[in-house]
Order: sequence, then C-alpha cells, then structure tokens
Amino acid sequence: MPPLNQRDDDDLIDAIDRAHRRICDTQRELFQLIGEVDRRELWRGSGARDMAHWLSIRQGISQWKARRWIAGAHALETLPDLDRSFSSGELGVDKVIELTRFATFESEAGLITWAKFVSCAAIRRKADLATRSLEDVQEAERGRFLRWWYLDDATRFGLEAELPAAQGATIARALQRVADSIPVMPGEDDLMFADARRADAILALCSSRLAEDADADRATIVVHARLQDLVEQEGGAEIEGGGAIHAETARRMLCDARVQILLEDSEGEPMRLGRVSREPSAAMLRQLRYRDGECRFPGCGARRFTQAHHILWWGEGGRTDLDNLVLICSFHHKLVHEHGWRISREQGGEVRWFLPGGARYRAGPNAQGTANARCLESSALGVIDADNTQRASAMTVGEPAITTMIASK
Repeated sequence: MPPLNQRDDDDLIDAIDRAHRRICDTQRELFQLIGEVDRRELWRGSGARDMAHWLSIRQGISQWKARRWIAGAHALETLPDLDRSFSSGELGVDKVIELTRFATFESEAGLITWAKFVSCAAIRRKADLATRSLEDVQEAERGRFLRWWYLDDATRFGLEAELPAAQGATIARALQRVADSIPVMPGEDDLMFADARRADAILALCSSRLAEDADADRATIVVHARLQDLVEQEGGAEIEGGGAIHAETARRMLCDARVQILLEDSEGEPMRLGRVSREPSAAMLRQLRYRDGECRFPGCGARRFTQAHHILWWGEGGRTDLDNLVLICSFHHKLVHEHGWRISREQGGEVRWFLPGGARYRAGPNAQGTANARCLESSALGVIDADNTQRASAMTVGEPAITTMIASK
C-alpha cells in the first residue's frame, strides 16, 4: 500500500469509511463485554465504587460516559436492528448511545432511518425529552452551585456556577436584557465582546442590589488605600477580603457610595475618623434626577444605571449639594476614571467634558464643516483653568455599590 501522501483522494475517503466500520464493530464488541462484566459484577473488590467507576478508571473515560456506555450496552441486547446498524458502521457510537436511551423493539427501525439524517444533538434532545424524570430534576437542583475567587495576581475575579436548566434560562435572559441596555465601551462594538458585556451586566445588577440594601454596614465594600495614592491618582489599593485595584478605580468606587475615611499610621493603626456622610439624601437624589433627567454627557440620554457624582471630589472638600452634583451613567463614569476623561460644571449649570489629552469635547459636527465629528477646543486656549482642572479630576458615578474607603498616611 502506498504512503498516505501518495494515495488519491477517493482512496483516502474509502479508507476512512473502512476504518470507521472496523471501529464500530470493535466498539459493539466492547459493549457486549461491558454488559457481561456488569452482570457478573467483576468490578467488586477492585477499589471502585460501582461498574461506572471501574470502567472510568480502567479505560480512562469520564464517569458520565461510562454510565451511558453501560446503559447502552444493556439496551442493545434487546434492540437487534440498532445493534446491527452499529456493528456495520451505519450509525456511529454517539448516535447509537443516544438512541438506546429511548428506542424500543417496536420503534427502533423507524428511529434508525430518522437518525441517519439528523445530528447527534437532535437525537440527544429527543432522548432528553423522552427520558427526563423527576429524579433528574432533583439531582440538578441538589448539584447547583456558585463560587468565586480572586486569581493569583490579585487583579482579577473568577466566577463559576452551575444551575438547573430552568433557573439558568432565567439568569441568561435577565443578563442579556441588561447587557443590551448598557452602552458599549470604547472599542468593544464587535460580537467578540459579548462575554465582556455579560460581565458588565452582572456587575450592574449586583451594584443596583447593593445600592438598595437597607443594611448599609453589611452592604459596604471596604477598600484600603494610601491617601497620597488617591490624590496623585497613582499606586494601588486593596479590596478588603479581595484583590488589588488601581487608585483611579478606587476613586471611581468612592463616587457611588456611603464613604468613611479612616486615616491610619504606618503600622496600620487608626489615627482619626474622617467625615462619615457623603451620599445625597433621597430627597436630593429625586431633585437631581428631576433637574438633570438623564446622563449629562452630551447626547448620551441614558436614564438607567445613573448616579449622583460629586464634581469636586468629596474627599477634597466638595459639598454634597445640588450645585456640586451631576447625574451620569456607569459607562461615562468609566470614561472619566479608567479612560482619562475629565468633567467640570460651569456657573450657569453647563456640564463640560474634556478628552484625555485635555481638549474640550463637543458633540456633533464641527461648526467649520470639517470632516471631524467632534469639535475639540485645546486647553492651550485657556478652556481649562486651574479651578476647572481640579474639578475635572473629580469623579463620576458608576455601579451603585456602597463603598467604604480606608486611607493611610
């Protein structure tokens, strides 16, 4: 027989089909042996818990697959047509195993004909519908879990869950609805960022829940940071019981919460307690939402996931009153902190936005009719004075988590 690279196309395809038939015939023999070993209970005394455990250990397959093979081996003993189709290679092992879950002596002939023209997934769905029992539902319910952890580099958070299908469908629909309503972050328009948007949706839902929690103490996220790092917007901070975050992220978290600043000495001992109350009252929030109506970024229009933002940072002496508050959405909150944008509010109430480079941002086409969609006004022309620069460094709102800040000297 010539080497593979010298054989023609038709010969290679025929060889694959012949190998498939040999494999199916051998697998059918394997299933006959499995059935007999199970009847004799030869697995006992081997250190295995049961036949599936024994087969899993001996053949190096998953216990899920082992159970399916054992059940299929016994079912084929009463399904002669399906057994012949398997041995001849007419149907492969995956389709045969799924058919054995619900085929009967009376129905197997028709099912074999149908199975030739459908996918394994279609057969599996039919088997699931035909064999689902209350015990399966109860087992899925008992096996539900959700766990989380911080990764070794302390900058990322891992999340894993498994739920019954009905509960999972509810969660999937809710997350997708929220993900569809959240503005897309810069550079994340492509469908490849769908997973990132679902992560944003989880954050939005959880943040909203924390903001509504009546128990402010238990709903508080505690962040430890050096005061100097917060002022200089450099260095890192640490979430109590969690991972590390950038100082700018810590400043963003301070915007949306009840804050307590605890100054500590170099040994971490508390020196004095700072101001405790910074969040607007419910009445003030209603006034702010009535006044601003929506996110104050030009043209945004978002009304969901908005919060009150202290234009002059509360930690730098900014007051919690309407003149120093502005309504802004979580998307533009991130632009201010993680993407370097800046914001200020003028005497007449106009909210101004500044690009990371310091230039003034204006929505809409350029008044000069140039190709640029934005009219950018350079800070060199005096748009940003010293006061505006200080106010521009203030934070904006985002996910409404309740946050406590602990700063050290």
